[in-house]
Amino acid sequence: MIKFKTEENQVFFIGAGPGDPDLLTLKGARALEGCHAVFAPTPYEETFAQLLRGKQVLVPFGFYFQELLDLLHKLLEKGDVAFLVPGDLTFYSPFQALIDVLGTRAEVIAGVGTANAASAFLKKTLDLPGVCNRAVIASPRTLGDQPGSPTLAELAAPGVTLLIYMNNLPLPELVAQLKKGYGKSVPIALVHRLCLPGEEVVLATLDEIVEQVGERDFFNLTGTDRRPALTLVVAGETLSATVDGSWWDFRRDTIWKFREE
Repeated sequence: MIKFKTEENQVFFIGAGPGDPDLLTLKGARALEGCHAVFAPTPYEETFAQLLRGKQVLVPFGFYFQELLDLLHKLLEKGDVAFLVPGDLTFYSPFQALIDVLGTRAEVIAGVGTANAASAFLKKTLDLPGVCNRAVIASPRTLGDQPGSPTLAELAAPGVTLLIYMNNLPLPELVAQLKKGYGKSVPIALVHRLCLPGEEVVLATLDEIVEQVGERDFFNLTGTDRRPALTLVVAGETLSATVDGSWWDFRRDTIWKFREE
């Protein structure tokens, strides 16, 4: 496939976070303001409506790849174009192929990822020293794609904060795998439509969550729309842990103090 030649007009891939325009970076807002056409996945055309006034707004996932490239070529003749990228490019983004083809005509602007927004909403550090020593991002949809890939149960080890995107497992099965990995009942949060209309967060333990949710289909497993539901799963001990000031003082004595001297 032939890449676009370098020209003045650009395509901006703007990290749009979970969909709240208040989380757009200043750089992203400036780039968006200068674009005459914007590709906005649903429901971003609604949540960003005020910033999209007077612009041509399109949904990117209604096109095949070559159709999208052909349309971009025409739109670029008139000026800059933007894509509002859910979260940002870092994880589970479908826009990499477009960026590779566009080459120097593409500019990526970092955004507030859903994991960052969830951490802020829950008011929890995801790798809390002495509680969780690592945070792991995974999706059951992609686990097992390659021989020897770890299972969800193998990732859900004690001391791990696990963030699960695009879950496609029924909640009882998901909980069973997590309990097998953690070896105990740890806290779990279902963060549904974060920063969007219909926002809801269910916080419980692995022993409680199935009964608490009941028949509610947070993951869109029974609906006619095959797209993943906008529900992030966060599990791990850090969700219920509290800490005192000893860690702060340790860092004060071993790290920060020496930088001041």
